[in-house]
Amino acid sequence: MKFYAIKQNHLYRKAFKSGASCVSDTVAVYVMRDRMSQILKKQNPKKEKVNRIGIQASKKVGGAVQRNRAKRLVREAYRKIDSENGIKKGYLIVICPRTKCTRCKLAEVWNDLRDCLSETGILLEGGSDRADATESVPIEPDSHE
Repeated sequence: MKFYAIKQNHLYRKAFKSGASCVSDTVAVYVMRDRMSQILKKQNPKKEKVNRIGIQASKKVGGAVQRNRAKRLVREAYRKIDSENGIKKGYLIVICPRTKCTRCKLAEVWNDLRDCLSETGILLEGGSDRADATESVPIEPDSHE
């Protein structure tokens, strides 16, 4: 699965300020509805909504090697959750690995990320209803523009 990255700094700031958030021992997750999802849907070859993902590891996590390890763990945990459970589409998701993420295994990061995604309301309960479950999410859209 290809990741669509968040590339603009203002989208990170919006997600931090007004997105739904959940914090665990290894990750912090910020989620908000993506206003560009309809445009990205038209550009996507499969003509379906996509999530834009941003992984932000600060210097508090550690040196470059530790930050890259944390980002790799988070990326793999996200892929695993999306393939097993499914994640609702059309959202900006910012995942911030925390310091403990560099010292733990993939299973712990996976559990924490899955719990945070389910708490924010974008984790699908079953993998069978992926297509029709993209619209019913309790996250409020951003109204600051």
